[in-house]
Amino acid sequence: MLLCNLTLPTPEENLACDEALLDLCEAGGADELLRFWEPTQYFVVVGYANHVETEVNIPFCRQNSIPVLRRCSGGGTVLQGPGCLNYALVLRIDESGPRRSIAATNHFILDRHQAALRELLVARVEKQGQTDLAINGLKFSGNSQRRRKNFLLFHGTFLLELDIDLIQKALPLPSKEPDYRLRRPHVDFLMNLNVAPQSVKSALLRLWEASEPLAEVPLGQIAQLVREKYGREEWNQKF
Repeated sequence: MLLCNLTLPTPEENLACDEALLDLCEAGGADELLRFWEPTQYFVVVGYANHVETEVNIPFCRQNSIPVLRRCSGGGTVLQGPGCLNYALVLRIDESGPRRSIAATNHFILDRHQAALRELLVARVEKQGQTDLAINGLKFSGNSQRRRKNFLLFHGTFLLELDIDLIQKALPLPSKEPDYRLRRPHVDFLMNLNVAPQSVKSALLRLWEASEPLAEVPLGQIAQLVREKYGREEWNQKF
């Protein structure tokens, strides 16, 4: 598997990069790959179909200059920032195998991540909801996916040392929540792993056998996606 260990300067570029890598593989420019990136500033990311006014404390974000952006995949709204480790997997869709559907892909990837992190953390890592990983009912990773004809993008975040109090201020309780949340506020529902990013990276690198560097990052496509989508209010505020 190819490896892309790349954090770009802006949140918009980093969101665009995941979609550009999916497009690259779909067009035959690369095979399966794993990307890591770590944000250096705070920003909110809503899922593709989320309504900003419902899922985001807009006055607080404006007052504190926290951008509100939209990703190309589903799922809920999150706060990104220092202390998050993000990853993206671009995998080939197999019509009769473990990546044949959204649900099958969720199980396939989360089962593998659950096992790898149990070994790393020496803790009972749980699969919760549809796409969460947790310990003792406290969520530390959320994930989502986007599918094309031949390839899929599965990406997510590991909370390592994120300011959870800031999440409480920037995001209200979500309009939709997994049963195990039990209406708990963010500070009582989320947890940081408090481990070094490299330890999680190393566990996933071994798991996915990603070692060959991606020869060429599609920087032109990333820039175009920022201009036409991720950098535009029409996209970020569409719902």
